[in-house]
Amino acid sequence: MNKLKSEIIKFSKLLNSRKLSALRSGNISVRFKKGFFITPSGKKYSSLKNKDIVYVSLNGKFDKKLGIPSSEWKFHQDIYLKKEEANAIVHSHSTNATALSVHKKSIPAFHYMVALAGGNDIKCANYATYGTRKLSVNILKALKNRKACLISNHGQIAYDDNLSKAFELAEEVENLSLQYITALKIGKPKILSNVEMNKVLAKAKNYKRG
Repeated sequence: MNKLKSEIIKFSKLLNSRKLSALRSGNISVRFKKGFFITPSGKKYSSLKNKDIVYVSLNGKFDKKLGIPSSEWKFHQDIYLKKEEANAIVHSHSTNATALSVHKKSIPAFHYMVALAGGNDIKCANYATYGTRKLSVNILKALKNRKACLISNHGQIAYDDNLSKAFELAEEVENLSLQYITALKIGKPKILSNVEMNKVLAKAKNYKRG
């Protein structure tokens, strides 16, 4: 249990140091038994202690005396309920992913690495007020057959079977966002065909990350 909490704190601090989110924005969770551990509401990552990490059950219950979870705990709950393969979630307000999201732009197959998120594009979920079930619904729709998406006027979210992989995927989404923005500055980028992306997706299933 403490190991999981320490891991959440480690990657929360990396959100800051790798410039995926500033100060206290974004949130991280890891599935544990019939619930999940998640970063708390309103605390800077640099000051987090194990006791600050909050446990939320899959039915949405938590002990307020032990801390208040991130205000966005509901979409973490809903992802864990709907995605059995999800064991860790990273949500960030990374600069380039957020820049695309405020234009409601998805990331098309301008580069084959888009396949790492699970599909032939990375979709942008419709906007809804943070912390609401409506936002969860929108995110889950954008995550259909995918492990990452942008969130309109908000940021990005990624999940995987462990926290290291989920964090790496969030970094990939941010990097692809920067590349796509740069490509748009030059002109209209060439988009890979569905036929080609299906080949890449098939290869990606066997892609091992060390």
